[in-house]
Amino acid sequence: MSWLPKSPKARRRLTLILAIAPVLALAAGLTLWGLRDSISFFYTPSQAEAAKPPPGRSIQLGGLVAEGSVVKHPDGRVEFTVQDQAATDKVVFSGDLPDLFREGQGIVAVGSFREDGVFEAKRVLAKHDERYMPREVSKALKEQGEWYGEGGKPMHEAPPAAPKSSAL
Repeated sequence: MSWLPKSPKARRRLTLILAIAPVLALAAGLTLWGLRDSISFFYTPSQAEAAKPPPGRSIQLGGLVAEGSVVKHPDGRVEFTVQDQAATDKVVFSGDLPDLFREGQGIVAVGSFREDGVFEAKRVLAKHDERYMPREVSKALKEQGEWYGEGGKPMHEAPPAAPKSSAL
């Protein structure tokens, strides 16, 4: 018994599908290969530590700027530390920082790790008001219990709710 269908119409359809499938697979493969340098993964410092992205690979590193870590050099270079609850990464950036960049604020730095483990940022993005934070950063901070929410205290430090009184 043959695996081909007996109907001539069904054979034509199968032949057409077998001819088109490799062409579509090749087109998808070439598209993904061409876009490989355009893909930028988002990491928090602890996720970057676990994933160990290769030096030179473009990624986005997000977290909070550590208090007391910002060092501005006369040549325009800025060094600071980005942290989450579990890890920290040193970041080096040359250029103008956003006006809202400051210690204790959430940022996303776009760049790559160097061989020495320092993150070299090409671009730094800061949140623009007390309610906005990039979705990836807020999600990662919520998962780690560091979310500050509507400008208040972190969830794990929130005061207990007052007991409800019943009126008679």
